Amino acid sequence: MSMPIKKLTTALVGALIVAGASLAASIVVSPAWAAKQTFITIGTGGPTGVYFVVGNAVCRMIHKEAAEGRKSGRKHGIRCSAPSTGGSTYNIGQISQGELDFGVAQSDWQYHAYKGDSDKVKPFKNLRAVFSVHPEPYQIIAAKGSGIHSWADLKGKRFNIGNPGSGQRGTTEVLMKAYGTSTSDFALATELTSTEQANALCDGKIDAFGYTVGVPNAGVAVATDGCDAYIIDLNTSVEKKLVADTPYYAFATIPKGTYKTTDHDVTTFGVMATFVTSAKVSEKVVYEVTRAVFENLDDFKKLHPAFANLDPKNMIKNGLSAPLHPGAVKYYKEKGWM
Repeated sequence: MSMPIKKLTTALVGALIVAGASLAASIVVSPAWAAKQTFITIGTGGPTGVYFVVGNAVCRMIHKEAAEGRKSGRKHGIRCSAPSTGGSTYNIGQISQGELDFGVAQSDWQYHAYKGDSDKVKPFKNLRAVFSVHPEPYQIIAAKGSGIHSWADLKGKRFNIGNPGSGQRGTTEVLMKAYGTSTSDFALATELTSTEQANALCDGKIDAFGYTVGVPNAGVAVATDGCDAYIIDLNTSVEKKLVADTPYYAFATIPKGTYKTTDHDVTTFGVMATFVTSAKVSEKVVYEVTRAVFENLDDFKKLHPAFANLDPKNMIKNGLSAPLHPGAVKYYKEKGWM
């Protein structure tokens, strides 16, 4: 016969009290361990994007360095998570509010947040740079047989300047101003989105398009590998002046063999993906995070094709317009890089 409900309830309550007492006992003995733990959160981007890989790669290096549970390693006590977020401006905003400890952000948004000169991101004087990651270069992809090998060659051609509000449209307009070019100089200036432009080029509707994106990229491959389009060099005195005068721009190399038609290293320029934090995050934590990445950079570079050409001497300066965090500076000086 089954136990009466009243007795069953009494038994369950008794069991929960015993379990609660056991849990309380375990909590009593754990503060010494818990006090040694530091939990950090890194803001990234969409779950299919490179920013998400950056954040989780950093976490992976931090955990790889950890001594806890191993015979050797760093006893830094740091544990890390890198959830998907809304990207650059979201990450900076959440860092400023103390909701995130670190984040990945485009170098131009790092600049605008620190300078407080944009209405698209709140001013954040406590923003601090840690390092830059992969470049997100501006690329001009030209159709096979178009005869386009420089910006000047775009005159009289059908060129996609990008949809209003897009990153590629913004950089295209920067170049147009620097070169003294107007839309009337093109035979046709289209405003196609990034998802439309490669097919338009392969279908013969345009002769070239500009695109700000990490390398390699599937959309670029549609044009290069699909219909033999190619990427042109952008490294004249005009681009050199832009890079020299603009803290968030840097030169980038698209290596030979990246795409089917990339038969030489292509030089262009653009923004960088950067890793940022707040001045309020401790020097010890930033030092250990920085150390974990650079001491394991070869492993880090294997986690995404966009990381293949990362170089410490560029990572500690390119695209960094906010001051470096003291924790990062400490590590860079130890390595003799500063």
